[in-house]
Amino acid sequence: MRNKFILIVALLLGLFNGSSLIAQDSRYADAVSTVWPKGKGLSFFIVSDPGRNGFDQQKVVAERIGDLAGMINPKFIVSTGDIFHFKGVESVSDPLWISNFESIYAHPDLMCPWYIALGNHEHDGSTKAIFDYSKISRRWKTLTNYYTQVHRISEKSSLRILYIDTTPLQRDASRPIDPVRFPELALQDPNRQLHWIDSVLTVNKETWTIVVGHHQIYSNNSLAKKEYQSDDEMIKKVDPILKKHKVDFYFSGHCHTFQHIHHEDTDMEYVINTSAGIARPVDDKGGKGTLFCSPREGFMACAVTDNEFHFWLIDFKGNAIYDFARKK
Repeated sequence: MRNKFILIVALLLGLFNGSSLIAQDSRYADAVSTVWPKGKGLSFFIVSDPGRNGFDQQKVVAERIGDLAGMINPKFIVSTGDIFHFKGVESVSDPLWISNFESIYAHPDLMCPWYIALGNHEHDGSTKAIFDYSKISRRWKTLTNYYTQVHRISEKSSLRILYIDTTPLQRDASRPIDPVRFPELALQDPNRQLHWIDSVLTVNKETWTIVVGHHQIYSNNSLAKKEYQSDDEMIKKVDPILKKHKVDFYFSGHCHTFQHIHHEDTDMEYVINTSAGIARPVDDKGGKGTLFCSPREGFMACAVTDNEFHFWLIDFKGNAIYDFARKK
């Protein structure tokens, strides 16, 4: 297993200095430390839909995330939501915080900040508890439904991330929000969030810009039921704003499959991150615009420099099964 991760780290490190890493024995930590350029570039992971209370592949994927984190020391973890299947959390003392998060992602190098985009299952519980947990946990950093941050890459470049709350955005008149099931969500004004997204991106001047949301905009998985295919409301409401402001990547989850989709009418990349707990079947070849798809559980690793954004899709065995680099 270590040898597989050494190869992944070699790919990650090669992005920054053009070199490769060939390890001859288990002393990989020393080898990594000599190649990784301290203080240069920005690395982070993306984890989606893990909430299985440790069952299925959640613990296995968590171990792989921890293994890689121990080698490259990500600055933070991004999640596209649904950390808490199936009914969210009820309070800051809900046992799910321990059984589904703290005890699962216990590796020392996963004690970095975790930034969450709310999923539909977070809304099944108390979103107030999600926000209030930030006052208790040193690493849980979700204070509101949608928010933005800027991360410095170097003296001359930076990365902006927008975390959006897609559950109210992918509803329409035929699928209204149930105020009994989602009492907190029913109080949201979707148009206010759409205006916020547009206003933040209007004044944005960062080198790289990515948007993170739970629900997909496009999905080429015709094997799945409708809710895991392309979302008409997200296409109508969110996609035009992101295209207008030339966002680099839209990262999502929900579908429980790996998918990388590109359309000719935009430079933006649509990337669906698979579940870190249990995956679903996916079309072998996908559909129009599909560059890659896979039904394996796993996570994503991202590395960003002044002029390149590189991501790797890593499966539950620790294999980097796909990678993509965008340059500026």
